[in-house]
Amino acid sequence: MVAEISLDEAIDLTRTGDIWIFRGRSGPDRAIQAMTNSPVNHVGMSVVIEDMPPLMWHAELGKSLPDRWSGTFQRGVQLHDLRDAVTVWAKRYGQRGWLRQLEPPAGKDMEDKALKTVARLDGTPFPSTAQLAWRWARGRVPHLRLPWQQEKPDPGDLETAYCAEVVAVTYEDMGLLPRGKQPNWYDPGRFWSGDDLELCDGYRLGDEISVSIP
Repeated sequence: MVAEISLDEAIDLTRTGDIWIFRGRSGPDRAIQAMTNSPVNHVGMSVVIEDMPPLMWHAELGKSLPDRWSGTFQRGVQLHDLRDAVTVWAKRYGQRGWLRQLEPPAGKDMEDKALKTVARLDGTPFPSTAQLAWRWARGRVPHLRLPWQQEKPDPGDLETAYCAEVVAVTYEDMGLLPRGKQPNWYDPGRFWSGDDLELCDGYRLGDEISVSIP
């Protein structure tokens, strides 16, 4: 197994559907890791289409990079230049990064479905800290609700979206994950190799490859 590759090598290797996971040491990072019982706290997905530069599809609170879909600086669900996004997560947020490759590679039909999901979800707001904790709990105890909350059907699209939810919904739309689980069942740790995430039709995610970020 390759222990570590450079960011340039990772960008050359990555394809649509590959997973990027990150681990940080800040208080919020460690809280997410503890809550999800995994060593990672952020996840994104590569989008690599024809002659476009490789892109990162994810959700975050920051708005330090231009969203390549809308052309604006925004918080929430975003499509970024992959090199810039990984560098920001490494340098500004102090995160280590790993690449997990989708095997076999996604086909043209899957890429088209991924782009339709980008068009639908881009710009969706990031949840507040309280919303994030509550949704994570609801994802594991589906009938959990506060006394004053009324049950209501889930909307067709996410009103707010956390990074793992964005990747999970995109994977579902691409046919890589089975339907049936609520998006809030997923957290970054689900995409770490320590969790047995079963993909559809013989697809799998390779082991983590550590990426050295200059």
